[in-house]
Order: sequence, then structure tokens, then C-alpha cells
Amino acid sequence: LDILGHDDPTMIRMLFDITGQDPTKVPLDDKETMSIFSSTTALGVTPEQIHSEVGSFGVPEFGTKFVRGMLVDTRPKTFDELIRISGLSHGTDVWLNNAQSLIDEGTIKLEDAICCRDDIMIYLIKQGLPPQKAFKIMEFVRKGKPSKDPEGWKKHEETMREYMFPKAHAAAYVTNAFRIAWFKVHIPKAYYAAYFTIRADAFDSEIMCQGVDRVKNKMKEIELAGKAATKKDQDTYGVLEIVLEMYERGIKFLPIDLYKSHYKNFLVEDDGIRPPFSSIAGFGPIAAKSLYEAAKSGEEFMSIDEVRLAAKLGDSTVDLLREFGVFEGMQESNQISLFG
Repeated sequence: LDILGHDDPTMIRMLFDITGQDPTKVPLDDKETMSIFSSTTALGVTPEQIHSEVGSFGVPEFGTKFVRGMLVDTRPKTFDELIRISGLSHGTDVWLNNAQSLIDEGTIKLEDAICCRDDIMIYLIKQGLPPQKAFKIMEFVRKGKPSKDPEGWKKHEETMREYMFPKAHAAAYVTNAFRIAWFKVHIPKAYYAAYFTIRADAFDSEIMCQGVDRVKNKMKEIELAGKAATKKDQDTYGVLEIVLEMYERGIKFLPIDLYKSHYKNFLVEDDGIRPPFSSIAGFGPIAAKSLYEAAKSGEEFMSIDEVRLAAKLGDSTVDLLREFGVFEGMQESNQISLFG
């Protein structure tokens, strides 16, 4: 039993809760969804708008720069090809200077490449080898073990693999990835709300909720830093890519609201996506939940001091809310001056 810390099931559950659409009923042969692994057309944006030739930002297994490069190289058109790409991306020494070179040179096509460990065994069985022997050869290759003939092995060491992914894992990963991608294409607000809630730890409302120009400027700033960019900036950049795509698709963020915002979930509304209190940098989860519960407990607050007391907020937290306009139109205190 392989217990993995994946958040795909959490993402899928949130998508179900938001939309009522059962993710297990998503058609795995949906053409529009399949197309985002080779182009951006189904998202209604151009490659120039989102700085990517494919539309797989934020899709599990296919969202990283490395795998997006694989998609550009292979332009997959079928679910089977996505499984093959997943096998190649999870293996060690199986893509760069190996399958990639063979495909680029035209020696083989993606469908003919050895992408998962099972491909070796199945091929050998089809060629007439006994299953047990085919299995042993597969194990030798996928573990990077040399054969009893060092000279014979030496001829192939350039394409030797250190680790190969099992096809069952690849199929399971891609199935979940495709389901999530379907929501990205067909119910985008739900997708972005779920993504920002579950996967965007580096989300910062001050940067990301101020419009597309602010996002582009921050991206340029990080790009110019190059290798000097901090780990935090690199993580932020990954989220900015998704935010830019969302803006370019015509979806906007709504203001953080004392009574409408959740403490940790991004909410889908008719006019856009409502960020939570926790999306404010420096606003901790305990304070966010306390504020949310206080705002939901009864009548509207008459003053900022009333909010402070009800939610047990410190001065710095109140200042953050003030900066984001959450208290707009609200007086500081309930006290009335008799001499003013």
C-alpha cells in the first residue's frame, strides 16, 4: 500500500462541493480538456497572454515548467499519451538525453517510447519471452542494474534508466489530473477558487488582487532577479502564472469583505472570486477564523473597536484590514462626543 501526501482528492472534493458536478462522471475523452495539453485555445487565451504554449498551469502532473516543456515537445492528443508523459516525468534519466532525444531525432514516436516499467515487460512478452523472464528483465532495467555482460551493457549506458514509474500509478495520477483539468476548462471560477484555496500557499492579496498590471509587474520583477530570486519569490511566481491566466480569461477578484469573505476558502460569486481573510499576508489563520466567526455571529458591527473586541484582534491585524478597505465607511469607536 503506497500512502502518498497528495492533495488531488481534496481539490476534487472542493470542486464537487462548489459545483455539484461529480468529478468521477467527468468524460475522460473530452476533446476541449484534452486540447489544453497541446494548446491554449480552449481557455480562450493566446500563448502570448499567459506566456505558455499549453494551458496546463495548475493541473497536477502537468503544471511545472519541466512537464510543460515535455508537452510542447510531444503535443499529446490522447489519454494514453498523457499516461506516457506522466511515466517519463516521474522516472529518473528517462526523458532528458534519452526519450526526448530519440523523439526529437525522429527515431521513435511517443507511442513507441519506453515510458513506464510495464512497457518493457509487455513488449518482451509480446515478442515471445516467458512472463517470468520478461518481468526480471524489466526489473533489471528499471532499477538500473547492469547485466552479466558488462561490455554488452556498456553499449547502452547512455540510455540507461535509474528509475522507471509504474503504469498503474501514472494512470491514477493522470485520471485525477484530467478531472481537475475538465473543471479548469468548463467551470473555471470553481477551478481557480479551489486551486487558490488548496495549492496556493504563496498567495498574497496585496500583489494578486490588484489587477493584471500589478501581477505582470511583479512577474517581471522576479524574472529580472533571475537566480538571485528567493525561494519565496519563486513560489510566488508560480501562483502569479495562474492568477495572470485567470485575469486573461476575464475572471476577477472581488474585494475582501468583512461579512462576505471566508476565513480560508476562496468563494465563487456571480461577479468573480472572493478572497478569504487568510489571503492577506501576515493575517494568521487563528485571527482569520476568529474574525469570520465574529462577523457571522449577529448584527453588523457599528465600529472598528467593536470588531477588534469581538474577534480579539491585535492592532497590527486591524491595521492590515484597514489597508485592504475592509473597514471602509466604519467609524473607529461607538463613543459619541458631547462637546464635538
